[in-house]
Amino acid sequence: MSEEWWKEAVIYQFPNIIIPQIYPSSFKDTKNTGWGDLKGIISKVDYLKELGVDIADMGYDIADYKLIDPRYGTNEDIDVLIAELKKRDMKLMMDLVVNHTSDQHDWFKSSISSPKSPKRDWYIWKPPKGHDASGNPLPPNNWCQILGDANSAWTYDQTSNEYYLSLFTPDQPDLNWENPEVRVAVHDVMRFWLDKGACGYRMDVINLISKDQGFPDADETIVNATSGDAAGNTGGSAKYQPGWKWYVNGPRLHEYLRELKKEVLEPYKAVTVGEMPGVSDIDEIIKTVGQKDGELNMIFIFDVVDLDNVPGQGRMALRDWEVRELVEPIVKWQTLMIERKGWNSVFIENHDNPRSVSRFCDDSDEWREKGAKLLALMQTTLSGTIFVYQGEEIGMRNMPKDWDVAEYKDIESINYWKKSLELHGYDKDALQKARKVLDTKARDHARTPMQWDASPNAGFCSENVKPWMRVMDDFKTVNTDVQTRFSSEDDLSVLQFWKRRLADRKDHADAFVHGEYQTIDNADHGSVFAYLRTGKESGQWLIVLNFSGKTVAWSMPEEVKVKNWMAGTYLKGKPDKPTKGVVALRPWEGLLGMCSD
Repeated sequence: MSEEWWKEAVIYQFPNIIIPQIYPSSFKDTKNTGWGDLKGIISKVDYLKELGVDIADMGYDIADYKLIDPRYGTNEDIDVLIAELKKRDMKLMMDLVVNHTSDQHDWFKSSISSPKSPKRDWYIWKPPKGHDASGNPLPPNNWCQILGDANSAWTYDQTSNEYYLSLFTPDQPDLNWENPEVRVAVHDVMRFWLDKGACGYRMDVINLISKDQGFPDADETIVNATSGDAAGNTGGSAKYQPGWKWYVNGPRLHEYLRELKKEVLEPYKAVTVGEMPGVSDIDEIIKTVGQKDGELNMIFIFDVVDLDNVPGQGRMALRDWEVRELVEPIVKWQTLMIERKGWNSVFIENHDNPRSVSRFCDDSDEWREKGAKLLALMQTTLSGTIFVYQGEEIGMRNMPKDWDVAEYKDIESINYWKKSLELHGYDKDALQKARKVLDTKARDHARTPMQWDASPNAGFCSENVKPWMRVMDDFKTVNTDVQTRFSSEDDLSVLQFWKRRLADRKDHADAFVHGEYQTIDNADHGSVFAYLRTGKESGQWLIVLNFSGKTVAWSMPEEVKVKNWMAGTYLKGKPDKPTKGVVALRPWEGLLGMCSD
C-alpha cells in the first residue's frame, strides 16, 4: 500500500479513500438506551464495506481522552471495531478534540480547584476587566460563544473571582496551548490511540488552538436581530461579538502543527484531516496541506457549507444564494489545490451542518432522490479524499418544518431560539424568520437517527425504547433496507447510485481523484455546473449538473467531444442523450460522459 493510499480512500463520517463520518449517538443502538453505541457500529461494518468505505471516522470522550464515553461502550469495544475493520481491509480514524476539554476532565477539575493548582495554567484564566454599575464582574473581553452568540465566551468562577475561556459552551473550557505541558499531554493522547490501531485523526477545530495573547475586543458586527439582516433590530450592537479574528489561525498555529507532525504524525505515518472553520486564504491553507512542507494531509474547507452565512453575523443567520456561489468555491479549490500541490477533502455534509439534499437541492418527495444523486455524482468526480456522512448515502433530509421547536436538542439551536424569543417574543414575523433559520441550518438535522429499515424507530433502536432524538417521519420509505432491495429495470435507489459512483471513482481514480480539472464556461446557463476530469489511463470525462428544478437546454461546447454518456441520475443504464449540440437537462439531472481520445 502506497504512503498516499488515503488520497483514494472513502471516509464514512459517524458524528473513504472513502471516509464515512459516523455520529455514534444516532447510528445504531444495541443496548436499548435510545443512544447509538459502538456495538451498533460493529454490527454495520459489512454495510460500510459494501458501500465502498475505506475508513470509518468517530470520536471518544473529552472528559477522559483515553476512554470511550461509557454511553457508547468501552475501550475493548474499540479494539473489536478496529479488528473487524482490519479483517475487511478498512481502518478507523479518531476525532481529536484538543482545543477544549469537558469541564468534567480531571485536568479541568484540578485547574478550577485553586489558583495555585499545578494545572491552573493548563486552561486560559483571566480576571474580570471591571464591574458594572451593580457591582457584577465583567468578562475579560466581548467575545461571544460560538454556539450561542448572546452569551459571553468567558465563564465566571465565583470562588476564584476569575473567568475561564470557553469558546463553545461553559462546559467546554479551552486548553492553553501556550503551556508546553499541555502540548506534551496532547501528544501522549494521540500516541495512545495510534498505538491501539487508529490510522489517524480528524482534528476538531484545530485552527482555534492559538489565541492572540492580548485577547482584544472583537469588532462589533452583530446587531440585536436574529433574522440575518436588520429586520427586528431592537437597537445597537449586541453585547457580545464574534472574536474569530483573534483566534482563527492564531499566531502560533503553524508552530504547534509542525510540532505535532514531528513528534507524532510523521513517526506513525498518521492520516490527518483538520477541521478549520473561518479560513479560506490559499497561502494559509497551503502552509497546512502543501505536499512539500504541509503539516496535515488535508483540511475541511467550509466555503461551500458556509455559502448562506451572513458575514459577521455568525452561523445562525441566513441569506439567499445563487448556484454560482455554490460553484465558485468548488472551482477555486479544485484548481488551486492542483496548481499549488495541496490536497482537498470533498464533503458537503457533516454532523455540524444540515442535510445537503435539503440545503442545495429540493428535498420534496418528487425531487429528493434526483437531488441526492446529483450531489453524489458531483462529489464522486471531484479531486480529493471524499467524506460521506451517515445517511447522506440514502438521501436523508432535514427535519419537517411542522415539528415542534422542542424537537431541536442541540445547544446551538436551544441558545438561538432562546435569544430569538427574548428579542422578538411579540413579533410574529421576526420569529418566523428565526424559525426559518432553524429549519434550514440547525445541526439537529444531521443528527436524527439513522434509518435502517421500516420497523418501529427505523431499526435504530427497539420499538419499546425512546430514541434520544425523534426519528424522521419518512423512515418507512427512506431507509437502507428498502434502498438495498430496490429493483427496477431502469432506475437505481440513492444508495445503489452511491455504490456505483464510489466504485467508478476507484476504478478511474487517475481521472476523478488525481486528474486534471477544467471548468466549462456556463455563462448562458446559470444553473448548470459542468467540468472535465482527465486521467492518464482513464482519459477524459465530462460531468454536467443541473442545479435547478427546471428543464434546461444546455449547449455543449464544440471542443468537448463526448463519445458516450456512461451514467445519469435518471436512469440505471446509459442515458440516451445527444453527444453534441444542445442537451436537454431535466430538473436536478446529472450526466457523466466519456470523451473521445
